Amino acid sequence: MKTNVNLQPYNSFGFSATAKYFVEINGLDDLRKLIDTPEFKKEKHLILSGGNNILFTNDIFDGIVILMNNKGVEVIHEDEEDAIVRAQAGEDWPKFVKQMVARGLYGVENLAHIPGKVGAAPVQNIGAYGMELKDSFLQCEAMDLTTGQTRIFTNEACRFGYRESIFKHELKGQYIITSVDFQLSKQSTLKLEYGNIKAYLAEHSIEQPTLQQLHDAICAIRDAKLPDVKQIGSAGSFFKNPVIEAAQFETLQKQYPSIPHYDEPENRVKVPAGWLIEQAGWKGWRNEHVGVYENQALVLVHYGGGKGLDIVELANKIQNSVNEKFGIQISPEVNFV
Repeated sequence: MKTNVNLQPYNSFGFSATAKYFVEINGLDDLRKLIDTPEFKKEKHLILSGGNNILFTNDIFDGIVILMNNKGVEVIHEDEEDAIVRAQAGEDWPKFVKQMVARGLYGVENLAHIPGKVGAAPVQNIGAYGMELKDSFLQCEAMDLTTGQTRIFTNEACRFGYRESIFKHELKGQYIITSVDFQLSKQSTLKLEYGNIKAYLAEHSIEQPTLQQLHDAICAIRDAKLPDVKQIGSAGSFFKNPVIEAAQFETLQKQYPSIPHYDEPENRVKVPAGWLIEQAGWKGWRNEHVGVYENQALVLVHYGGGKGLDIVELANKIQNSVNEKFGIQISPEVNFV
């Protein structure tokens, strides 16, 4: 266990914050040993995965930061139609998706190029381009941070919602995901309806995309609209896409006929937060330290020299502005610490 570790390399925003204690986990034994230490029993703790969906709002984290770095991917069952694949929590998510696509396994391809690690994916129920983690999630193993015992959580037990799971609410801080099992298919229909996937494929004269071509297209689309965090700090999409009642949407559509939208169950409609933010005039806004990315209004960025509270202040201004213009409250997808 290390002390007084600078967390700047461990968060994609690139904010400087110091962890009182810092420990890297490479396996279940490491985690059990940590749980038994006097420091763990008395200090608060933060589970850090890829650091891609976190905002440090203070200069010091007065506790233990746990970095999950256990590795391994294996096929634990396979037949003519499906395969169950187990990935350890410390595996890089984009690399995992790339592996599954290369194997010809369908189920996670639209989640390509989302930064982070496998263990964090169920916590957030990550999603993109009409696909969510829960669609291919079979179960996960997680360790009770009080007893050191492991437990299996089924898809139903995780209580997945839109960017939500039981690990963000009732069990927050009580368990740490150690591995995830995915139910993947050897044949499936590609999801091409969301975002500008079809436009990209048409531009590149791809009429019947393969699984690999769809993966590569999504990677290219994301690269075009998201900053390279090695150059400009960000946490990807900062806000969730709001889901509103159909009646409210119909009123908005009369005023804004071109408003993009996606129908949801129970007579509700999802509206892209990025479009709302752009219409409110924030796209490309910046000051010395932080701003709104010029290619995607959903992304808040750190240009260097700033603090987490600068992003918090900017986010609050954007939320108020969108609410005033559209009567819609947008919520952060990023976790504040």
